[in-house]
Amino acid sequence: MEWLAVLPDPRGRRGRRHRLVGVLAVAVCAVLAGARSFAAIAEWTLDASPAVLAELGLRPDPLTGQVVAPGEATIRRVLAAIDADAVDEAVGAWLRGLRPPCAQPAAAGTRTWRAVAVDGKTIRGSGPPGGQLHLLAAVDHEHGTVLGQVQVDGKSNEITALRPLLEGMDLTGVIVTADAMQTQREHAAWLACRGAGWLFVVKRNQPGLYRQLKALPWARVPVQDETHDRGHGRYEIRRLQVLSSDRLAFPHAAQALRICRRVRDQKTKKWRTITVYAITNLTAVQAGAADLARWIRGHWSIEVLHHIRDVTFGEDASQVRTGNAPRVMAALRNLAIGILRTAGHINIAKALRHNGRNPARPLKLLGIT
Repeated sequence: MEWLAVLPDPRGRRGRRHRLVGVLAVAVCAVLAGARSFAAIAEWTLDASPAVLAELGLRPDPLTGQVVAPGEATIRRVLAAIDADAVDEAVGAWLRGLRPPCAQPAAAGTRTWRAVAVDGKTIRGSGPPGGQLHLLAAVDHEHGTVLGQVQVDGKSNEITALRPLLEGMDLTGVIVTADAMQTQREHAAWLACRGAGWLFVVKRNQPGLYRQLKALPWARVPVQDETHDRGHGRYEIRRLQVLSSDRLAFPHAAQALRICRRVRDQKTKKWRTITVYAITNLTAVQAGAADLARWIRGHWSIEVLHHIRDVTFGEDASQVRTGNAPRVMAALRNLAIGILRTAGHINIAKALRHNGRNPARPLKLLGIT
């Protein structure tokens, strides 16, 4: 409530019936109960008791003394007009404060690293092709919470959005993982100056570096980490090789990685091999093969977040397009997922159904009552 209270109110003072903090708190609780639209948020307020609404900061009517819930039109206008940058900043800062800076254990005598994945997502229902909202987010590997989110003009502009995304975060002891689009020399230098580690996938957008990694003597490098997984109709073997070098054609690069994935379709029984290269500025002393393998796989935590928003919250199917509303709704979904993850919920859909059966339950998650 304190974080919501500092957000600027976009409405004029005349005719303002509900305080901004109350409208936003209602929206947060409704999304925690599974609301996907303005209508669903308004319906949640109708089921909430006057006592619950009062706890969320809604004031009683001066004439009748009754606490009246904001209507759908009010909720729509507020979420469409509010400063989306301020909302994302408040949500990210609040979620960053829920966990200690470094939550992963480290071996004796080594630094503890906190892994953060960076990737983008297009909200497909937010507009026609070419005019859809695209967001770049940073997600904690271990807990799956969003630490920050910014808007970009399009997928090709994610490169310029990485620095604004991470600018306000304390990156000391943080290892940033990213796909090949973010494998840029200026990113590597900037992160190193901020005291951060990085682990970047390398593809043909860096042709010279890709050729150099591919030509390394991998046949003489032993497999240092191997995992076997079965699920989703396939059997997968992942083998990781790591090679230390100070001659890689990339700033601050200290280790090169090759990940070979052997995947067998359980129906066709056919095998296919996928080879991925990556680089990091961490030395073998700072990060061993097991750490690197965990971070490579942990990068998919951001894809899990996108899946939850698309499937559980129906984000891509949403037709919310007015003003800043699509981005604000995305921020509220990030907030809801972070709150539920912090509370120990693994199945987000089940937790939303649980909250939806009692309007007072989201308040307990927020520590309001």
